[in-house]
Amino acid sequence: MLGSGGREHALAYFLSKSKVIGELHCAPGNPGMEPAGIHNIDPCDAEAVLSLCDTHEISFIVVGPEAPLAAGVSDRAREAGIAVFGPGTDGAKLEGSKAFAKDFMRRHGIPTAPFKICRTLEECEAALSSRKPPFVIKADGLASGKGVFLPHKIDEARMICRDLLSGKPLGDAGRTIVIEDYLPGNELTVLAVTDGASFTVLPPSRDHKRVYDGDKGPNTGGMGAYAPVKLPGGLLGRVADEVLKPTLAGLASDGIDYRGVIYLGLMLSEGAENRISVVEYNVRFGDPEIQAVLPLLKGDFGVLVAEAAEGTLEECPVAPNEGSAMCVVLASGGYPGGFAKGMKIAGLADEDAGAYVFHAGTAADGEGNIVTNGGRVLSVVGTGETFAEARERAYKRIGKLSFDGMHCRSDIGRSEI
Repeated sequence: MLGSGGREHALAYFLSKSKVIGELHCAPGNPGMEPAGIHNIDPCDAEAVLSLCDTHEISFIVVGPEAPLAAGVSDRAREAGIAVFGPGTDGAKLEGSKAFAKDFMRRHGIPTAPFKICRTLEECEAALSSRKPPFVIKADGLASGKGVFLPHKIDEARMICRDLLSGKPLGDAGRTIVIEDYLPGNELTVLAVTDGASFTVLPPSRDHKRVYDGDKGPNTGGMGAYAPVKLPGGLLGRVADEVLKPTLAGLASDGIDYRGVIYLGLMLSEGAENRISVVEYNVRFGDPEIQAVLPLLKGDFGVLVAEAAEGTLEECPVAPNEGSAMCVVLASGGYPGGFAKGMKIAGLADEDAGAYVFHAGTAADGEGNIVTNGGRVLSVVGTGETFAEARERAYKRIGKLSFDGMHCRSDIGRSEI
C-alpha cells in the first residue's frame, strides 16, 4: 500500500481482512497502519518502491494517493512484472490536468459544464466576461484539493486568475486555468473499480468540502462524507450508461490501459430531470469518501482490487452493500490554513462497537505518544443499519477523542436525516 493518509489507513485495514492478501506493507504509512510493515520511503520514488518490492517479495501494489500515479510509479512497477491497482501516467492525467480531462470529455461526448481553457489574463477576461457569477475557476494541475475557486464578484475572479497565472499560490499547477459555467444542483461521488473493460460501481457517497458547518468557509480536502446516498431509481444505471461506459470507451480508443478506480465527481441538476454532469475525475479513491464506503461492502475487497489490477474483473455493475456509514474528519486548529503540529492525541485506545478511527495526519513522538502531524488528523467512521444510527456512533466516538485545537463539522450528513 502506497500512501500515508486516512484513505490509505482505511484501505490497508480492509485489505488486511482479505483472503488473497498475505503480508501487508505500507509505505510510508502512519502509526495507525501498524502492525503492517511500515517503510519510510518516498512513494513517488519508483526505484525506491521497486527496491522495497524486491526486498520483501511484494507482487501487488495498491496506490492510494494521486501523486505516485502522476509520477509514473505504476508504469515502472508494471514494467517490472508487478500487478498495480492504479493507472499509469497517461490515465492519471484525468486528474493531473483539468484541461486534459475537460478536453477528454468534450471529445468523447461525456456531459460536463461548458468551459474555456486559459493561459493568459486576456483569455481569462474573455471567459469571465461571458459568464455570470458565481464564477468557477480551476487550477489545471494537482493542488491537494485547494485549486477550485467560486468567487461571486468579477473583480475577485480576476484577482484569483492573476494570482494563479503568476505561480505564487500553486506553482505550475495554476499556470493553466479552466473557467467553466456554474452548475447548480446536488453533488454526488460515484467510485467505480475497473480493469479497463469491466467495472463495479461502489455505493454512492457525498463529501462535505467546506471547513465549517452549513457549508461555510474555504474548501478543504474534505471534512466528512456519508454513504450510501439515497438516489432516484435508475440513476446509478444512468451514471453507468451516460458517464462510465463512454469514459472507459474513450480511454480504450485513446490507447490508455486503465486499471484502478475512476472517481466521478458529479452534479445532479435540481428538479425531476436529474441531469448528470461530470464536475471532475479523480484516479484514486476519494478521501474521506472511501472511509465511509469500505465498511458497507459485502465480499472480499482484496479480491476486487486484485482482479482489477490483473485485468480479470468480472462485470458487476453495482457492488453489494448493506447498512449506512458516515465519516467525520477531525482537523487541526487553523486548517485549511496554517496549523501547529505535535499535539498529543487522547482517546485512541478506546473502542466503540460500529465505529472506526483511521489515522491521517499523525506521527509517533518517540515517547510512545501519537501526535498530530497534518491538517486532517483523524477520520472517524460510524456504521449502522440506519443512517441515524451510523451518525450517532460517529459523533459518540468523536466525544472520546481530543487534541489541542481539534475541530470538526457537527452537521455531516444532517440533510440525509
